[in-house]
Amino acid sequence: MAKTFASQDDLAEKRTSFTEIGEGLYAFTAEGDPNSGVIVGDDAVMVVEAQATPRLARRVIAAIRGVTDKPITHLVLTHYHAVRVLGAAAYGAREVIMSAAARAMVAERGQEDWESEFARFPRLFQGHEEIPGLTWPTTAFDGRLTVYLGRRRVDILTPGRAHTAGDAVVWVPDQEVMFTGDIVEDRSACYCGDGHFRDWPRTLDAIAAFRPAAIAPGRGDALVGKARVEEALGNTADFLGSTFRPAARVAARGGSLRQAWEAVRGECDPKFADYAIYEHCLPFNVARAFDEAQGIDTPRVWTAQRDRTMWEALQG
Repeated sequence: MAKTFASQDDLAEKRTSFTEIGEGLYAFTAEGDPNSGVIVGDDAVMVVEAQATPRLARRVIAAIRGVTDKPITHLVLTHYHAVRVLGAAAYGAREVIMSAAARAMVAERGQEDWESEFARFPRLFQGHEEIPGLTWPTTAFDGRLTVYLGRRRVDILTPGRAHTAGDAVVWVPDQEVMFTGDIVEDRSACYCGDGHFRDWPRTLDAIAAFRPAAIAPGRGDALVGKARVEEALGNTADFLGSTFRPAARVAARGGSLRQAWEAVRGECDPKFADYAIYEHCLPFNVARAFDEAQGIDTPRVWTAQRDRTMWEALQG
């Protein structure tokens, strides 16, 4: 039986949590839906990840207002994906920050990604009528940017290609806490359709080198304590390797995308089939792994039509 396209039949509302992961630092999580992070400074608040629509963003704002009335002045977007950025208008932040590479991706493929993700996961676009358009940063940086929220220092940096070519992480040194976006997940499939499989493990190593005491991942529960952090980093690396290796072996012998799909399922299903959004991600992940193994360095743009064609070829 053909599976319903992507996450169109995922209609159940998720229970949200607002977990303190360091002094004045919070992870807004929702049972495998996209997470947001909150950094409370002396006189202002920074939010990490906007959510997909202003309506969903207001749930994050309500949680913030439960702990502080300080103004939300900064919004950091770790990458360009629609489910992360299109709720930005709700915050009224004076500074919207992205890496320069992520901004370039908004220009190159932001509209296509919006249309693609809207068709894949309609529940995450509740209130989409309020979205004013593509989200553009007020500040785009290369390498590293430091922001001070009063005396609290926040470092925003690009540790390497991973989930996309423009991923940023947010490091709060006074608490040794990191907000990683979708570079790290907890019991959720990594979406690799725009990823870089060969680079991603090195980027995980760069994150591990900070020795975070806690991580707010892109999806899944807040990771508090070095043991939980190390476990999630290891599981994320295992997911990536278990996807790329079988696809690369098939590509090396001149096999087909369908054969790569079957090989990846054989290795990943026993370990990850119960992870959030696993079936949704798998066809996109296999297609990208097969492309990269054949030397296609820049991920091809996903459009709503390409999504459907690929899905029918693999999950249909």
